[in-house]
Amino acid sequence: MTKKENILSWDEYFMGLAHLSALRSKDPNTKVGAAIVDDNHRVVSVGYNGFPKGCSDEVFPWGRDGDTLDSKYAFVVHAELNAILNSKWPVVGCTIYVSLFPCNECAKAIIQSGIHRIVYESDKYNGVDTNIASKRMLKAAGVELVQLKDTIHLSVEKIPNPEL
Repeated sequence: MTKKENILSWDEYFMGLAHLSALRSKDPNTKVGAAIVDDNHRVVSVGYNGFPKGCSDEVFPWGRDGDTLDSKYAFVVHAELNAILNSKWPVVGCTIYVSLFPCNECAKAIIQSGIHRIVYESDKYNGVDTNIASKRMLKAAGVELVQLKDTIHLSVEKIPNPEL
């Protein structure tokens, strides 16, 4: 028997889960998902970017422009932090899969929580001060950074259940 081709690696598989989680985000511009996985390939937690519990998507702003209080940036909880906070188990020694390289604030949470490896796809903010700060802290803390060679695209479709 020969090994089947086009089988997802573990990193690709869990990045797919991060993308699936991102589909829960109501952000009209940037949907980010995260999945935290232990060394035995067990999912520990997932998260996506959104407002804190109790903060209505109808009341808080999703815009990117305007004053601090008129844009999403002061209010949105990033996917990485949500995944860390949502976990029922310690994430020490785990890998976090995230579709967008973590910002400096999420980098702090990743380091403090004990996550030892980050697998990411996009690094679209590469060279921006907060991205440089993030990488500097993560490298100093010994967190392994892995950018996937390929991007993972999911096709999820909702169709009416014919049994109902």
